[in-house]
Amino acid sequence: MTKKEDNPSAWPLLLTGHAVLTGMIERRLADAGLPPLAWYDVLWALERAPQHRQRMHELADYVVLTRSNLTRLVDRLETAGLLRRESDPEDKRGAYAVLEPAGLAMRKKMWATYSAAIHELFDAHLSAVEQKAIGSALRKVISAARAR
Repeated sequence: MTKKEDNPSAWPLLLTGHAVLTGMIERRLADAGLPPLAWYDVLWALERAPQHRQRMHELADYVVLTRSNLTRLVDRLETAGLLRRESDPEDKRGAYAVLEPAGLAMRKKMWATYSAAIHELFDAHLSAVEQKAIGSALRKVISAARAR
């Protein structure tokens, strides 16, 4: 049997890596005069959704935000003209977030900076074998967590 210290968890490294890299990406977006990364996540989710629209609670689950945080973020995106809200005609309490053409354009503009940062800060430091191993390990963990 191995001691805990002999087999340390990768969890702290995952959290630290995420925090460091997203912080650096946020700075690059800001330096380019672009909105924060959370805006990108919402715009990207809507771009991939059927008819570029998604119910607010589904969007919150997809971008891993609480509903109240998503509501505030959607308010800012709506004020910026990047999306709009539509009432759900079948459920008066529900609403959809709908991507506007300006939101699609902003997502694409942000991607130029974001993708360059991903390549420079992450991809360039890993071999294809390492990329595959990390991807495989994360898919395994995500799948197990979602199965619960």
